[in-house]
Parts: sequence; structure tokens; C-alpha cells
Amino acid sequence: MLAVQVRQPGPVETHAVEEVPDLAAGPGQVLVDVKAAAVNYPDLLVVTGRYQTIPPLPFTPGKDAAGIVRAVGLDVKRVKPGDRVLLHVEYGTFATQALAREDHCLPLPTDMGFVDAVALGLAAQTAWFALLERGAFQSGERVLVTGASGAVGQAAVQIASALGGIVLAGASNVERARAVVGETHCSLVDLSAPDLRNSLREQVHAATGGKGVDVVIETLGGDAFDAALRAMAWCGRIVTVGFASGRIPEIKAGHLLVKNISALGLQWTDYLDRQPQRVERAHAALVALWQRGALRPHLMKTMPLREFAEAFRLIDARQASGRLVLTMD
Repeated sequence: MLAVQVRQPGPVETHAVEEVPDLAAGPGQVLVDVKAAAVNYPDLLVVTGRYQTIPPLPFTPGKDAAGIVRAVGLDVKRVKPGDRVLLHVEYGTFATQALAREDHCLPLPTDMGFVDAVALGLAAQTAWFALLERGAFQSGERVLVTGASGAVGQAAVQIASALGGIVLAGASNVERARAVVGETHCSLVDLSAPDLRNSLREQVHAATGGKGVDVVIETLGGDAFDAALRAMAWCGRIVTVGFASGRIPEIKAGHLLVKNISALGLQWTDYLDRQPQRVERAHAALVALWQRGALRPHLMKTMPLREFAEAFRLIDARQASGRLVLTMD
């Protein structure tokens, strides 16, 4: 089999696709012939050594993939060879074969292609759990999504809109965000405006009649997080998903007290490991949204496995306007 091998975390050009031994399914495991694998921002952090955990060396990066089950191990009952599945793992999908736990393999409908499936994948799951599990979003509420042109941001905009939210899509490149998320179901907010601390609140209040937003899905950290706190409504909830700007913000408790604001975090993989049944329910709901046309990931580019480093470079330079997917055929 072919797989990207990381022998020592470092610059993306130091890693390579190599021929490695085929995998075999152990007890409770599912062996999948990978057809498509998404490239996510956390994957970049892992291979460059900037993630909170680094797999045992050498390792193959990649956290989600779609493909066809080749074989199953002992005691596997939910899937069988030939099934089409989306799989979530901690690492290992940038390869022509991947292993996953049985309860980490999710069924795909026959009308969903592998590229579409994996383009939703981790990003849509993250957006779903941030909005509904952590953010306690309700239909009719006002939602601000920062980093709206990114994978999680775009999914959050579409999901919140499909479920009846009034959505504000925040991005530092408004034209790019417009191309990715459009303006049909959301208002665009410019995060590159001068004096963001005040200008974000002014834009939000103009779009919400001075009410502020009930939920913030915050993917950037840094100045965007600080400014979003000031644009929240009474009893609002801000959910931290990531820190793409590079600065991890700190909160003054007085901000939370004055407006009864709740600040929450989301580590989606904890749900996958601790409560996979909730991930399965979210997957079914996301597939239903896709089937009715309400959830469509913006696909920037599909690339062969050997071009994985270029995908990483696009993400690192913040030039990935939409999903990047590696294909194995």
C-alpha cells in the first residue's frame, strides 16, 4: 500500500509518500480501501509538530476518509466487506488503506460520492457539535461564525441557516467568503476592518437591530475572539473551536458576568471516543441535510495523494477557500 510517512514532525516538504506493508484488521477493527481523504487544519499541526499530541513515529497523518470496506476483524458485526463508509480516526487516512474501530465507521448512502462524504466529514461534525451540543443553538437565534471561509466555518454557516438561524459570516477576506458561502442565507461581516474591537460590534449590531448574537462559533482566536465577546447578546454562548490566528485568547470574567455569557470549548474527538453513538446521530442528520441540498461543502480542489504537501501549503498560507481532498485512484 501507499501512505504518507512522517518520520519526524517538521516542514511538510520533509515528508513523503512511501510503499509500506499492507494493513490487516484485528479484533474489532475494520480495514478500508480509502478512496478519498480530507486535508484538515489539525493535520497540518500534527505533521509539523504543533498539535497537542503526536502519534508514535513513524505515522501516517489524516483524520477522516471515505472508502470501501475490504475486511473486518473478529467480533465486528455492524459493517461487512463491500460497505461504503466514512471513517474517523486520530491518524492514518493519507494512505490507500486505513484501519478504524467498528464504531468509528459510518454508513454512506449510495447517492453520496466519496469526495462529498469526506468533504463534509470532520468539518461538518465539528460545526454540528459546536452549534448544537455546546452552543445549544435554537431555531431563530442569531449566530456569528468567524473564519467563515474555512471548512468548519462554512459548514457552521450552512447548518445554522438550514436549521432556522439568522447567520452572520465573519471573514478577513470578504470576497473569498462571498465565493465560498454566498450571501443568500447569511450576512457578511468584515474581520479585516480597522479597530476590530469596535467595528465588529458595530457590524453585528447593524445586522441584528442592535441585539447582538446569541451564539458565536469561534475558529480564529486572537483579536476575533476578543471582539466577538463584545458583540454578544444577553445570555449568549461563545464556543471556541480553534485558534487559526495563532493567539490563544484569555477571557476577563467580568465580560461573562455582565451579560450572563457562557464561554465553552469543543474538542470533537472526545465525543468520538467517549460517545460515538452521538457522532452517529449527528452523521445521520448531516446526511439528511446533504440529501435535501441544504449542506454542500465548497470543494476547492481534489488532488492525488502524492500532492499532499501542496494541500498543506495552501492551508498554511490561508489560501484554502473551501475543502481540499486527496484521492487515491
